[in-house]
Amino acid sequence: MLIPSIFGERLFDDWMDGFPFNDRVPEVRMNQLMKTDIREHEGGYELDIDMPGFKKEDLKAELKDGYLTIEGHTSRSEDEKDKNGKYIRRERFSGSCKRTFYVGEEVTEEDIKAKFEDGILKLSVPKKQAQPKVEQKKYIAIEG
Repeated sequence: MLIPSIFGERLFDDWMDGFPFNDRVPEVRMNQLMKTDIREHEGGYELDIDMPGFKKEDLKAELKDGYLTIEGHTSRSEDEKDKNGKYIRRERFSGSCKRTFYVGEEVTEEDIKAKFEDGILKLSVPKKQAQPKVEQKKYIAIEG
């Protein structure tokens, strides 16, 4: 069960920031990545997903069974030192993240338009009405 925090998301992070040489790896929460704005208009939906630090090659969009899944994967060198010394704290994200949206089983890959610019993935998803399934009668051939 999710309980809202009355102290904010970074209570202990802010408290731990005061310790010298705090080298623990920061925890990246999904609500800090892939923040999404969804706008509805007459013909469909517009999604703007924040993907800071990602490149177009790092992103993948997949449509399966009416669910649109956006994945991002980025990595950085795992070297503990650079030419200027040892890292004391690293807060830039390295890893993968994923988010899924239900768009309906009537939507196809060709219907969705995607564009990535300035760290924002922009998706356009049309509205499509579910077509009522027409019951097809299947007859059995009678030999005789």
